[in-house]
Amino acid sequence: MRPKDLIVVVDDGSKDHSYAQACLEGVHLLRHVVNLGQGAALETGIEYAKKMGCKYVVTFDADGQHCAEDIERFVQVLREDKADIVLCSRFLGRAENIPTLKKYFLKVAAFVERVLTGVSLTDTHNGFRAINIAKFPDFSITQNRMSHASEIIDLIKRLKMRYMELPCTIRYSEYSISKGQSMMNSVNIIVEYILAKVIK
Repeated sequence: MRPKDLIVVVDDGSKDHSYAQACLEGVHLLRHVVNLGQGAALETGIEYAKKMGCKYVVTFDADGQHCAEDIERFVQVLREDKADIVLCSRFLGRAENIPTLKKYFLKVAAFVERVLTGVSLTDTHNGFRAINIAKFPDFSITQNRMSHASEIIDLIKRLKMRYMELPCTIRYSEYSISKGQSMMNSVNIIVEYILAKVIK
């Protein structure tokens, strides 16, 4: 972290002690009174970063899967203008203790997204990304729930963003697995996004 970096935590209507635990010095804490979904939480954080004049945004899940040590590598790619968005790939890096079925399902999901969008990625349902929001002020998430992951890939195509995947480490624990999406729910994410596109 650099001195001018902002740490923004979005509490999405949690019913435990998450909000109180996030009340730390230096943390910009935002709160949804009711649970709106991960996509809505990300959009709240991104819009806040825009208002604060931030150039880059890094999205980072709160379930302990991601490694903070990877952040600087991702942001450096943006600083060097090698890409407009950098996405984490557990399949180019390491996925520690990943359930076998989940591993293969995620690879199939990446193939489906590639067919639907033409954006070639090895890992499409990963919450760790670095985005140049100063260059792309129209980067905005409208899907409140988990289908935002597919929407982001569509944004890459629609906004003609240069993208790059970097290897990262994902650590699966009993806690992170319990907080993650079920395989059937992942299917619903893609179906929900396709339906949203058709209705639109």
